[in-house]
Amino acid sequence: MRVRRLRKHAAALEVTAFINVIVVLVPFLLSTAVFTRLSVIELSLPAQNSGVEQLKVDDLKLEVVIRPDALDVGDRIGGLIQHIPNTPQGYDLASLSTLMQQVKAKFPETKTATVLAQPDTSYEVLVQVMDSVRETKVPGAATPANPTQAELFPDISIGDAPISVAKK
Repeated sequence: MRVRRLRKHAAALEVTAFINVIVVLVPFLLSTAVFTRLSVIELSLPAQNSGVEQLKVDDLKLEVVIRPDALDVGDRIGGLIQHIPNTPQGYDLASLSTLMQQVKAKFPETKTATVLAQPDTSYEVLVQVMDSVRETKVPGAATPANPTQAELFPDISIGDAPISVAKK
């Protein structure tokens, strides 16, 4: 009598599904890595202001501190430049813009500024102050639909304002 033996077939390794997963996964991981890098905001923590002084050095470290009652514009090294109190309508952004133009005229090469806001500062106020620091409207041949903008301090960092001591 004959003995039947099972014939063993050589196992074939099927890698098509794995290659398909890799083809989809690699571009996804590369694209998310790029978005992660773009979403990082680098902040430089400011030093404490050294009091009311004029700008003393050629290197400007411009800071705009948003307080509930005013805007404090200062130099991290030289101290406070100007205290801009609020108007009855809110923050005096026109005075801030004028001051930024004067500072830019004195330091034309500087492009960086830091906007420091307290935790209860509204997003709208923060954006308005950043826009006033970043650029200004140039009077001239501009139309209402296309105003001409002049660059002031385009590289803006944001951070938390130092806690102010309450006056008694």
